[in-house]
Amino acid sequence: MTHSAISRRSALKSALVGGTFLALPACVREPIASAARTDSPDALLESAAWRLLRLKPEGATVLGIDTGEHSDLRYHLEDRSPAGVAATETLLKADLARVEAIDASAADPTTRTSLEVVKSAYGVALAGFAQPYGDVAVGGWRNTPYVVIQNVGAYLDTPRFLDSDLPVRDAADAEAYLSRLSEMPGQLDGELARVRSAAEYGLVPPDFLLDRTIAQMEAAIADARGGGALVESLVDRTANIPGDWGPRAGRIAIGEVAPAMGRQLAELRRLRSRATSAPGMGERPGGDEFYRWALRAATTTTLAPDQIHELGLEELEALHARMDPILTSLGYTGGSVGERMTAIGQDPQFMFPAGDPGRQEILGFIRDRIDWIKAQMPRAFRRLATGNVEVRRLPLAEEPGAPTAYGGAGSIDGSIPGKMWINLRTTDLHRKYDLPTLVHHESIPGHVWQGEYSNQLPLIRSILSFSAYTEGWALYGEQLADELGAYDDDPVGRLGCLQALSFRACRMVVDTGLHAKGWPRERAIRFFMERNGNKREEVVNEVDRYCSWPGQACGYKMGHSEILRQRARARAALGEAYDLRDFDQAVVDGGNVPLDVLEKNVERYIGSASG
Repeated sequence: MTHSAISRRSALKSALVGGTFLALPACVREPIASAARTDSPDALLESAAWRLLRLKPEGATVLGIDTGEHSDLRYHLEDRSPAGVAATETLLKADLARVEAIDASAADPTTRTSLEVVKSAYGVALAGFAQPYGDVAVGGWRNTPYVVIQNVGAYLDTPRFLDSDLPVRDAADAEAYLSRLSEMPGQLDGELARVRSAAEYGLVPPDFLLDRTIAQMEAAIADARGGGALVESLVDRTANIPGDWGPRAGRIAIGEVAPAMGRQLAELRRLRSRATSAPGMGERPGGDEFYRWALRAATTTTLAPDQIHELGLEELEALHARMDPILTSLGYTGGSVGERMTAIGQDPQFMFPAGDPGRQEILGFIRDRIDWIKAQMPRAFRRLATGNVEVRRLPLAEEPGAPTAYGGAGSIDGSIPGKMWINLRTTDLHRKYDLPTLVHHESIPGHVWQGEYSNQLPLIRSILSFSAYTEGWALYGEQLADELGAYDDDPVGRLGCLQALSFRACRMVVDTGLHAKGWPRERAIRFFMERNGNKREEVVNEVDRYCSWPGQACGYKMGHSEILRQRARARAALGEAYDLRDFDQAVVDGGNVPLDVLEKNVERYIGSASG
């Protein structure tokens, strides 16, 4: 990287920060330029939440709070241009200074925790903005060096948001849909400017990721040009609302959105001519520093890549030691744990039928499993969430580059349900013994369940999250389902649960292998298949995901292990006074936190339970 290239970037960033306010709408500029006076920590936290949502208005819609004095938010999308990024950085610096200046000595424990959360999330995000490229999730999990790639970008995010998270109940809602659709071309062009800036710095994604992205972008353009999903979603939901909604949406999709996607596609094709097959950040300019930051963001620790790599290997061996006797009892005695799990995975009795019949069977299987686990929750919690969850297939355009599933809670008022999104591009992605643990991870008692408790905390806590906690909790949810009896009469199901935990240990090894040890892509794929018996169909997308979201995969098992460590600590300290329901309640009531703050929350629980 030349000095002149770095200087150009520094000059551009300075110009953007200085000109940011002029580039943004007045409704967004005003909250950044002057924060309202706050007299208490609670008021400051509320102010910070709304100031952040002004820059990320989709979040207000997902939470169901884009109403009343904040109803203007429902007409806008996040500005993904360099100016929008600079505005977010400016806001975080200002509000972090406000939080650090406040005297919280008299605040209650919940408020002190919230202040600690803001300090951590904003500090980590600002360190991310200091990197020379990338997309920084403020209090989120999707940090990536690549602004547009197979699982990142407005070409994926905005259509999914408009279809699944933006309610259309009346003409005003339909107008909000059209307003946001009309802002989508600006989002796309804003991303394009950042892709070009990163390319000037020397950042080019791996060729195999670009191939996936180009194919998906071509499909998205064809759909938009044909007035596809972007139009059909609105037409379907306005059947009883008078208005020319379809033609208006079609004009935007065909005349504005498709050409903006086309401009991104042209740049991706240009980058493809420069791309190599090197998968990791270690082969990219500034990549080692970016990866260290990404690991910090994902794990909320400062552990080095080598340390995380070794921890992953240790966790994997411990879990396989638990799987071995179960496999032996089932008659699988020859070969490694991975080889024996591969054999089970090839057994037709555990497969779903191909095609749409199998897809329907999988959806029914998921809903039945959710019903079962909801009935068990009184045994694990003192205060129950609603468990409001909807099971949906991933959009077809997203499935080729997406993981097997993901999920999260819905709106604060419950009007928009939480969702478990399932990838059904092929039923061979799933087995009857591994699907239950996937359900418990994404829905109950995992992401949807935990997210409903976070939605009961101050608003800023519904916005900010930490991957080590959220994913660690979801893995704990998988284990909790087992402890509540999910596999008491199903040893193969228990193997599926243990294999899933082992899979997360493999992630620590593979992610660090790719980005810090120079592993080629095929070695990463083979590690999962040979060491843990995972299906190639499942693993290829996983490995590609680690290439586009460096570090994120390491947070899962590290968070899970820390929750278990805290549970053992509480059990030892409390003895007969220990109750699983109280521990679980303390962890979810404490909300989404860095791992060091989790430890403090458990300390308070132990203190109160011991009297």
